[in-house]
Amino acid sequence: MVSLPHPYVLHAAVSAPCLCCRKGKDQFDNLEKHTQWGIDVLEKYIKFVKERTEIELSYAKQLRNLSKKYQPKKNSKEEEEYRYTSTRAFLATLNEMNDYAGQHEVISENMTSLITGELTRYVQELKQERKSHFHDGRKAQQHIETCWKQLEASKRRFERDCKEADRAQQYFEKMDADINVTKADVEKARQQAQLRHQMAEDSKAEYSSTLQKFNSEQHEHYYTHIPNIFQKIQEMEERRIVRIGESMKTFAEVDRQVIPIIGKCLDEITKAAEAVDHKNDSQMVIEAFKSGFEPPGDIDFEDFTQPMKRTVSESSLSNSRGDGKSEPKFGSKSKGKLWPFIKKNKGAGPEDFSNLPPEQRRKKLQQKVDELNRDIQKEMDQRDALTKMKDVYIKNPQMGDATSVDHRLAELGQNIEKLRLEVQKFEGWLAEVEGQLPARTEQSRRQSGVYEAQNPSGVNSCAQDRESSPDGSYTEEQSQETEMKVPATDFDDEFDDEEPLPTIGTCKALYTFEGQNEGTISVAEGEMLYVIEEDKGDGWTRIRRNEDEEGYVPTSYVEVYLDKNAKDVHKPLQKISE
Repeated sequence: MVSLPHPYVLHAAVSAPCLCCRKGKDQFDNLEKHTQWGIDVLEKYIKFVKERTEIELSYAKQLRNLSKKYQPKKNSKEEEEYRYTSTRAFLATLNEMNDYAGQHEVISENMTSLITGELTRYVQELKQERKSHFHDGRKAQQHIETCWKQLEASKRRFERDCKEADRAQQYFEKMDADINVTKADVEKARQQAQLRHQMAEDSKAEYSSTLQKFNSEQHEHYYTHIPNIFQKIQEMEERRIVRIGESMKTFAEVDRQVIPIIGKCLDEITKAAEAVDHKNDSQMVIEAFKSGFEPPGDIDFEDFTQPMKRTVSESSLSNSRGDGKSEPKFGSKSKGKLWPFIKKNKGAGPEDFSNLPPEQRRKKLQQKVDELNRDIQKEMDQRDALTKMKDVYIKNPQMGDATSVDHRLAELGQNIEKLRLEVQKFEGWLAEVEGQLPARTEQSRRQSGVYEAQNPSGVNSCAQDRESSPDGSYTEEQSQETEMKVPATDFDDEFDDEEPLPTIGTCKALYTFEGQNEGTISVAEGEMLYVIEEDKGDGWTRIRRNEDEEGYVPTSYVEVYLDKNAKDVHKPLQKISE
C-alpha cells in the first residue's frame, strides 16, 4: 500500500502572510494620509505668509499716500510756512514716515523671495518625492500580493491532488479486497492510484518550491523593501518639518533686520521734535510782521469850551508837516491819527509796495530785486550760450548758419536791458526805504547790492512823491518829513570786532570787480586771493588780500579752491598761482 502525505501538512506555514499584507497596506494608507496632511500644513503656512506680504505692501502704500497728502505743495503759501522749526519737524516726520513705509516694502519683498517663493518650489519637489515613494511602496505591495496568490494557487492544487490521490488509494484498496472484482480491474485501480500519487508528489514539489520562493520574497519585502521605503518617507517628512521651522525663523529674521532702520527713522523724528525752538519761531514771526513804525505818542487834550481852532496833535502818527501845514488831508481826525491799525484794502497794491509798512516794504522790494537779478542771470546765460554757438558756426560753417541766432541774441539783449531798468527802479525805492530804517546787517547790504556790484553803471532813483492814505499805505512824503529816531548800532563794525577768520582755501578772480558797496573788495582779473568764508547761499564769497584788506566778492566772479586742511598761514600767492 502506498502512503501519501496529508493534504494540510503545509497549510499552517503559509496562513500568516495574508494578515501581514493587509496590515502593511493599512500602514501605507495611514502614512499617505499623514504626509498629505503635512503638505497641506506647508501650503497653509505659505498662504499665511503671502497674505502677510500683501498687508505689508498695503500698509506701506497707505503710509506713502499719507506722507504725500501732507507734503507742502510747491510754489504755494503752504511751502513758506515750513520755515518754522515746528513745521520743519513735521516735514521731517513726513519724510521719515516715507522711509518707514519703505522698510515695510522691504519686509514684503524679503518674505516673498525667501519664504513664499522658496517654499512654493519646495512643495512641488515634496509632492513629486512623496508620489515616488508611495508608488514604490504600492509596487512592492502588489508584488508580494502576487507572490502570495501564486502560493495559494500552488497550495490549492497540491491539496486537490492529495485528496484525489487519497480517493484513488481508497478505491484501489476496496477493489483489491473485493473477491468478485477481476484482476484487470484491480490492476487498473492500482495504476490510477499510483498516477494520482505521482501528481500529488509533483504538486508537493511545486508547492514547496513556491513556498520557499514566497518566504524569500516575503522576507525581502518586510525586512528590506518596506523598511527602506518607510525610511525614505520618514526622512522626507523630517525635512518638511525642518524646512517649515527654518521658514518660521526666517519670518522673524526678516522683521528683525529692518528694526534698526525703523529705529533710525524714529530717532530722526525724535531729533526733529527736539529741534523745535519756540523762541526762534516767535522771533521769525516778529521779523516777518514787524512794521518799523514808532508807537504813537499821547493825544493832546482838545478843549471844546474855548472857541479856538482845533489842531491835530503833533505827537500822533499823523503829526503835522515840518513846514507848518496843520490841515490834514482827510476829513476824519481819528482816522488820520490811528491809520496803521485800520483794516487794509484787499485789492492789488502799488508797484513800489508803498501800501506796506517800512520793514515789510523793504523785504518785498528786496525779494523783487533778487527775483529780477535771477531773471537777468538766466537771460545772460542764454546769451552766452548762443554767443558760443555763433562762434562755433563762424569757425565751422558746415555746422550751421551763424546769422540764425542773431535775432534771438537781439531779443535777449532787449530783455536784459528791460530787466536792468526794472532793477534800477526797485533798487531806487529800496535805497529810499533803507535810508529810513535802522542800520542793517552786512548780509542784507550785500544782498541788496548784488546786481549793482555786477553792473556799476549807477542807480537812478525813480521814486516819486506819494501821500499817506487811511488804508494803511506808507508814503515817502511823510517819511521824509518825519524822521524816525532809532538808536545807532555797532553791528556794521563786525569786521573790526571779530577775530580774523582763518583761511579755508584760495581763489582766482575770473573777472575784474569794482567793490563800491560797503563790505565788498575790488579785485583784478587773474588775481589770486585767500578764501575765509564760503558762499552761504546769497551769492557772495568772503576773501582776503592781506591782513588789512578783506571783503566780499560775487561768487560767480571767482574760482574757489577749498583746502579742508588749510591753516591760517599765508602762503606766497605767486607760487599758488603758478
